[in-house]
Amino acid sequence: MRTILTAVMLLGTASLCAQTATPWRSSFPVDRKTLGVKGNNPYLPLTPDTQWTYKRGKEFEVITVLDTTRVIDGIECRPVEDREESSGQLVTRTLDYYAIDPATNDIYYMGEDVDEYRNGKVVSHPGSWLSGVNGATFGMLLPGTPKVGDRFYQEQAPGSKDRIEIRSTDDRITTPAGTFEHCVLVAVSSPIEKGISYKWYARGIGAVKDAEMVLETYGKK
Repeated sequence: MRTILTAVMLLGTASLCAQTATPWRSSFPVDRKTLGVKGNNPYLPLTPDTQWTYKRGKEFEVITVLDTTRVIDGIECRPVEDREESSGQLVTRTLDYYAIDPATNDIYYMGEDVDEYRNGKVVSHPGSWLSGVNGATFGMLLPGTPKVGDRFYQEQAPGSKDRIEIRSTDDRITTPAGTFEHCVLVAVSSPIEKGISYKWYARGIGAVKDAEMVLETYGKK
């Protein structure tokens, strides 16, 4: 009887938690006229020529903040190049576009251009989208002041619905690049795909771990 009662209590608690969970934010009350490339999110510096390298086995990833801008949906954005390699071969090259609210240092995700390679040639563009095109609209990449429990959409486009939940602001992560304290842990999920992945950001550094990809080096390229 006690086991059954305990199970019922646990189910009740889970149900209550589900009912009281913070809704996923899909709209952001930001003045579009202020969004641009000025500002400084403490957990993701977007200074041009900043570069991070990551590794997992034979897989490498190099992320570089480009010293250029592009206007998307009427907003000046900062392109960030993401090159993924496996066994020395380029697999994917992505240009992610970000805009910052200088009042809050929130970073908004304005879209991405994706090139998938095979034998050195572009074969497809999976997941490409831009805010303002084909019904897509921008989401939030990372708030300037992360708070545990905050949940919001990162991508809002047909076929791309990634969303973020902030799980911790005090994690400790060790990678080949060093040990980082007080990291922000985010859980990435999607209502149209199964599974959850995790990503950690360190103050003043940027992402130090993305799923199994760990930071090897960072700084000016």
